[in-house]
Amino acid sequence: MRIEEEISWLAEVPLDEMQRIVDALYRVHRLHESVTDLDGLLDALLEESQAVAHAEASSLLLYDPALDELYFHMAKGERGDQQALTQGLRLKLGEGVAGIAAETRASLNVADAHSDPRVHRRADRLSNFETRSLLAVPLLDNEELLGVLELVNKVGGGPFTDFDQRVMEIFSSQAASAIGRARLIAENLRSERLAAVGQAVAGLSHYTKNIIHGMLGSVELVDEGLNDEKRELVEGAWPILKRSVSRLTHVVEDMLAFSKPREPLYESCDFQQVVNEAAEGFRELFERRNVALEVETQGIGDGNPVWLDARGLHRCILNLLTNAGDAVPIDRGRIRLSVKKAGDALEIEVADNGPGIPEESRHRIFEAFFSTKGSGGTGLGLAVTQKIVAEHGGTIDVSESDLGGACFQLRLTAHKPRAEGADIG
Repeated sequence: MRIEEEISWLAEVPLDEMQRIVDALYRVHRLHESVTDLDGLLDALLEESQAVAHAEASSLLLYDPALDELYFHMAKGERGDQQALTQGLRLKLGEGVAGIAAETRASLNVADAHSDPRVHRRADRLSNFETRSLLAVPLLDNEELLGVLELVNKVGGGPFTDFDQRVMEIFSSQAASAIGRARLIAENLRSERLAAVGQAVAGLSHYTKNIIHGMLGSVELVDEGLNDEKRELVEGAWPILKRSVSRLTHVVEDMLAFSKPREPLYESCDFQQVVNEAAEGFRELFERRNVALEVETQGIGDGNPVWLDARGLHRCILNLLTNAGDAVPIDRGRIRLSVKKAGDALEIEVADNGPGIPEESRHRIFEAFFSTKGSGGTGLGLAVTQKIVAEHGGTIDVSESDLGGACFQLRLTAHKPRAEGADIG
């Protein structure tokens, strides 16, 4: 059939009716461009279809290829108990008007549902609704069956027209295209997520495996020292075992901190003590590596309490010191931890003389599981730090350090939170 013959019916459509249809198709097409919310798009498409065809109700049935069945995915309009319909009815291909439309891949227009044996009565019984006329249009995407679009009961009585059928076939192509595209996007996202999860698990496994191997070696030395009463073996292995337990605890706490949103637990604290405790945890390790750690504080301590989540900020400092310790050279490493507070503004800065952050990696360093350390890192530390700072309403940035390496700067407001419902001014 020539194209002229296929669209010849448009010449018989009144201009005002054609404008209404074009406007509806334009609205649906605009929604089609942002297909991330598939149900929102399909809901709008059903509503537009219903309005254009002057139908009392509409339904969307999707095809389940595993069971070779149709199921009601969405229903709109005055159609009784729609929830019962969408939860309680499935149709085999060839069963009912929708099943026949799906099986034949052709539209089906039923003028008098009462006298037509092809109409499936169970839908009316479930939804407590009376079907008088019915138009079913298959949803096909490159000849693949995706489902069926149904319009029920022409407003004012009478059957749906040939014009209604042609317009609904146009709408069904929009619906099929949207469903096909959304499924492709979902499949790609699922593949990307699985790949990301696999990469993350592999990285965490390598990292924790290295820690556990160190722990097992230390345990064997401790056992040997205890059995043979060789105190020097125990004393040599014990610090390694302690560090391994600390590192493993650190990983688990980072995973817990990253896994769920958390409101900061604001409390009055001596932040000088928080800084000192974080630094002291690295003193022994840094001294063994001949890495210099400088701590500078201003505006904290001396009876000047700070309101913030002490545990969360302690974790941030630990993560940044760990990151710096991994970056600096052994025997000539240098790390500076500085904390300044002026009024409510708190700034925490960790600088080092390591190799710095490559320009091409700076936009990714706060991504979860991204690491430049290979199996030597989890890729969680900086992501967790950014998350905690964001939960405080603060910011974290990275720049070049005056020591020659990287400099991480945390800025946030540290003050007693206003109680809900408190008067203003």
